[in-house]
Amino acid sequence: MNIFEELKARGLVFQTTDEEALVKALTEGVVSYYSGYDPTADSLHLGHLVPILVMRHLQLAGHKPYALVGGATGLIGDPSFKDAERSLQTKDTVDGWVTKIQGQLSRFLDFENGDNKAQMVNNYDWFSGISFIDFLRDVGKYFTVNYMMSKESVKKRIETGISYTEFAYQIMQGYDFYELNDKHNVTLQIGGSDQWGNMTAGTELLRRKADKTGHVMTVPLITDSTGKKFGKSEGNAVWLDADKTSPYEMYQFWLNVMDDDAVRFLKIFTFLSLDEIAEIEEKFDAARHERLAQKILAKEVVTLVHGEEAYHQALNITEQLFAGNIKNLSATELKQGLSNVPNYAVQATDDRNIVELLVASGVVNSKRQAREDVQNGAIYVNGERVQDLDYNLSDSDKIDGELTVIRRGKKKYFVLTY
Repeated sequence: MNIFEELKARGLVFQTTDEEALVKALTEGVVSYYSGYDPTADSLHLGHLVPILVMRHLQLAGHKPYALVGGATGLIGDPSFKDAERSLQTKDTVDGWVTKIQGQLSRFLDFENGDNKAQMVNNYDWFSGISFIDFLRDVGKYFTVNYMMSKESVKKRIETGISYTEFAYQIMQGYDFYELNDKHNVTLQIGGSDQWGNMTAGTELLRRKADKTGHVMTVPLITDSTGKKFGKSEGNAVWLDADKTSPYEMYQFWLNVMDDDAVRFLKIFTFLSLDEIAEIEEKFDAARHERLAQKILAKEVVTLVHGEEAYHQALNITEQLFAGNIKNLSATELKQGLSNVPNYAVQATDDRNIVELLVASGVVNSKRQAREDVQNGAIYVNGERVQDLDYNLSDSDKIDGELTVIRRGKKKYFVLTY
């Protein structure tokens, strides 16, 4: 099985400009390729991970990757399938985001070893030296307005309005391909299926300006088995930055994917061989309640994104919280595991009596309810049941001097901070 066949078998290929020619190029020699990432935030998210993994698969197969971070295009904004124009960011903000995203990309590709070691590029390096007049004369003349208007990303915005700034975005992305081909002999661009129009602008410019052929390969938009766009958790993006989405949160995200998606996601998001995944699938189907595929998926992706130590920490937090062993976790680990639960900052003037604190912190609505819950054994402090109405929280109840965990019933957690 050649690399293209494997990518297809994993569900990583959506569309190509010329599949036969691309397969020939990938099997007969080393192909230089690139994928671009605009700094629209200070972190990439799971939606970006799929083309990154395709880049890594290709590098492992011997091909040479160029990771492009759009310091210039990030200042403009891609209109593709956006309902409204993006807010323009300052150059200082975009520069900061470029640096962070470059750091994230460096985790997934090998930038140090071999003739096919990866190379980082920033399109601001070439756009900053081009005058507006030169760009119109040397690039703009190769694109007709009719051609640009035919792009789906543009057509969807015509009714609501699109600025010339965003209208010209596709030409900028097209010029990226031309520049990388000219300087580094890059012949393949990889991106999401929503980027097809922008990407083929590059092959059009190569053909018309340099009489060369370039290849485009898109990865599919990943959805779950219900058709919901993948990569969102409770309406929020799952970020690759540990400060925005902790390793524990990412672990839980993968652990909770639906059974019907688990094996498919193993093919897309891990580097386990297809034979290994087939074996996992057989065991998984025999006892789905054990969630073997989800557990392996969570392990592989968290380890890939954050490292083995972060995976073990996420696993430990999961196991200890499930068992109710709060005191086996540090304050740092508890902040990860309980980041989404209600939080109350205890004031110096607060009464530390358990009944008073349950009401003040909003765990219950009344002292009557608080007294009933305590007496009925429904209240736990750091995993230990408290049934004494006169119990007062003390410094010994503070984990690492920072917080106390209150549990009401089996699963309702609350965190008190000091």
